Amino acid sequence: MVGCEDLSMKVRLQVNGLFRECEVEPRTLLVDLLRENLGLTGTHVGCESSVCGACTVLLNGRAVKSCSVLAAQAQEQEVVTIEGLGRDLDRIQNALWEEHGLQCGFCTPGVVMTLHDLAEHQPQADEEAIRRALKGNLCRCTGYQNIVNAALKAFQA
Repeated sequence: MVGCEDLSMKVRLQVNGLFRECEVEPRTLLVDLLRENLGLTGTHVGCESSVCGACTVLLNGRAVKSCSVLAAQAQEQEVVTIEGLGRDLDRIQNALWEEHGLQCGFCTPGVVMTLHDLAEHQPQADEEAIRRALKGNLCRCTGYQNIVNAALKAFQA
């Protein structure tokens, strides 16, 4: 009989361009693998119920809430976190800075990842499309208008 301490699995995935392999429990969430196993703490844990969007990452180029994805589901997949965007601010991050689209910063990584997905798949997004995309990202500080203004500016650049 197998004891609970024997239940683990290897998960291999590409994170920010590097192949990584981790030993995890089958119930481990992708957000926990990123933060605890790989030390990528830019992906934030907010609600842990897929509501707030603070844990948003790109999985095979699409925005997903990593608190609702098992690490095992990311097996052999490509994951990009906020750290994977690089050290230099890109047009979305610059626009958020310039338009005051961030305050405390807790939601910012998830918002940035969501907007990256939108920019990749709908580069001519208008205000309605931006607001629709951001529906899954909660922000308690900004009131969203500055985030939308920043996204519009970035998408026009």
